[in-house]
Amino acid sequence: MLIVLSPAKSLDLETPPTTKLHSKPDFLEHSAVLIDRMRQFTPAEVGSLMGISDALSALNVARYASWTPNLDQARQAVMAFNGDVYASLDARTLKPAQLDYAQARVRILSGLYGLLRPLDMIHPHRLEMGTRLSNARGKDLYAFWGDTITEALNRSAEEQGAKVLVNLASEEYFKSVKPRQLSVPVISPVFEDWKNGKYKIISFYAKRARGMLARYAAVKGIRDPEKLKGFTVDGYAFDKKDSTDKSWIFRRRVAD
Repeated sequence: MLIVLSPAKSLDLETPPTTKLHSKPDFLEHSAVLIDRMRQFTPAEVGSLMGISDALSALNVARYASWTPNLDQARQAVMAFNGDVYASLDARTLKPAQLDYAQARVRILSGLYGLLRPLDMIHPHRLEMGTRLSNARGKDLYAFWGDTITEALNRSAEEQGAKVLVNLASEEYFKSVKPRQLSVPVISPVFEDWKNGKYKIISFYAKRARGMLARYAAVKGIRDPEKLKGFTVDGYAFDKKDSTDKSWIFRRRVAD
């Protein structure tokens, strides 16, 4: 199986990576096109486009200016991303064989890089997939990436002998994938918590659970997606009754 994740907005550029192994992103020439487009914007325009603060706008304009396709001063994606998913994935504590698993079977969707392997080297940046950035290929990044991401996932599925794509990405990012053009079916785990008398998706906890499930797969070396149903980390359990072939429900009930 293959697993897809979203990237993170926040980055950890200080903590040393725990491995020197690295790889090169497959679509750097496309990334360079996007960087050239972003270099046309002032900080105020970046802030308006992305809905971010003046300080973040200035920071990212500086990052666009210094970005290079060379891998100098870059770090592995899974070591750089620092959001809720990646805190739970905790890649720095994975053993070498578990990192090898992730490198082979985990893919990270990216607005700037398209599709990343965990050990692909990236530079600091912010460019979310949902950004309505007009470009020569269309009105937004979904148009820019077109079929590229889907075709790359198909190649990875063939290389790994994967029969299923496990979608642990957000809706914003998974919209860059065209499921009807995938060579394998998609399973989307859903994480729900009991609150106010019913089960519901709570974003913070759901993000952390996605990272925990990805880590569970890496630690266990899971190739058969059915074995993901054994996931019981942090109190979650697979709910067979309310799950479907495409939507696997994991629920956790904590006393109100």
